[in-house]
Amino acid sequence: MPTPSSAVSDSGRPAPPSLWRDRDFRSLWVGQTASQLGEHTSLLVLPLFAVLTLHAGAGQLGVLRAVGQAPILLLSLFVGAWVDGWRTRTVMVLADAGRTLALGAAALAGLLGGLGLPALFVVVFAVGVLSVFFDVAYQSSLVRLVGRDQLVRGNSALEGSRSAAQIGGPALGGALVSWLSAPIAAAAGALFFALSFLSIRRIRRRESLPERSGRPSHIGRRIAEGLRFVVRDTSLRTVCLASAAFQFSFAALMAVYLLFLPRELHLSGTVVGLSLAAAGPGALLGSLLAARLPGRFGHGVVLVSAAALGDGAFLWVPALHGSSAVTVAALLAVGFVFGAGGQLVNVTVMAVRQAVTPDGMQGRAAATITFVGMGLTPLGSLLGGYLAQEWGLRASLLVTAAAMLVSPALMVLSPLARLGRTLPASAG
Repeated sequence: MPTPSSAVSDSGRPAPPSLWRDRDFRSLWVGQTASQLGEHTSLLVLPLFAVLTLHAGAGQLGVLRAVGQAPILLLSLFVGAWVDGWRTRTVMVLADAGRTLALGAAALAGLLGGLGLPALFVVVFAVGVLSVFFDVAYQSSLVRLVGRDQLVRGNSALEGSRSAAQIGGPALGGALVSWLSAPIAAAAGALFFALSFLSIRRIRRRESLPERSGRPSHIGRRIAEGLRFVVRDTSLRTVCLASAAFQFSFAALMAVYLLFLPRELHLSGTVVGLSLAAAGPGALLGSLLAARLPGRFGHGVVLVSAAALGDGAFLWVPALHGSSAVTVAALLAVGFVFGAGGQLVNVTVMAVRQAVTPDGMQGRAAATITFVGMGLTPLGSLLGGYLAQEWGLRASLLVTAAAMLVSPALMVLSPLARLGRTLPASAG
């Protein structure tokens, strides 16, 4: 933990040290920003390559997205148990190096004309595996770098960087695919991961790993401990269920949405990228509001309101027709509202999770929530592809958008909605 500052606030209590004066936090922030740029660029580039260059159908696109999401289901719990015993810096650096090599190889194969659909499946799966390692380690890293009183500010700053990535990543990826080629766009993603690698390597503070008593636990026992901890905590249990409902529905929706925009609305790759990037400015606003609104109105009120507003925005999309300026403006507005609401939820949930979880359980708690919350996304992607084939794009989009509202409904029915203005205490 960083040494507390000797400064004193107006209330007479010691003021928390400025995060931005901490070189290690700045390195983490830059690395996270670059990593998210690489991720959001590749999340658009690889599906667009499949649709526009390889002429993949709805079912194939659903399978492609499911392959990229499968590592979450297969590996999250094991990675969480493993990360708790390792320094997060090491894990993030190795994951960034691997993603750089994977996307670099894809870019080279594409330029040489050898990137077919089977090879694309391999690349997407490899990037997905490494992303699980990076994401679990990243979610545990902040707790080991800053004090508890700075978690909300720290998460707000880091999630703000993700907002910037949501602005730049899809827009850059869509533009590169349209103006140049998908392989060059993939190369841009590789460069961002390389920048993240270089930045996170600059973190010098040695993390104090949680002490273990006796012999190391078997990995299965450690996974079970993480599962029991999350299940027994009412707030974390609700987060899991609400996240699972949202991620399943959102995965199904995106499998349809990435086909609906170019094929039903006849939008170019650039406009598709811009419509997805619109979530970025909204997310930036959401990350700024997340530093203030929970303390003013209560964490529960913010969670439910933001989730309902953001998730409900997509209900307007099936009513759009054509590629007019009105349609594009509506898509930008939907993306902005979705980004703002989603970011408020993300920052608030992460702060709640970190506050109630003991240090020695951070990695496993994060991985358990990821496993339950996102483990169903491959099935959601497959369902979205199936619905698009059988029901058509417009009807499928309406159904999957409506299903996203199950998540805020679960929050309303749980004690999570009644969380107050202060973060709950750790159970450890």
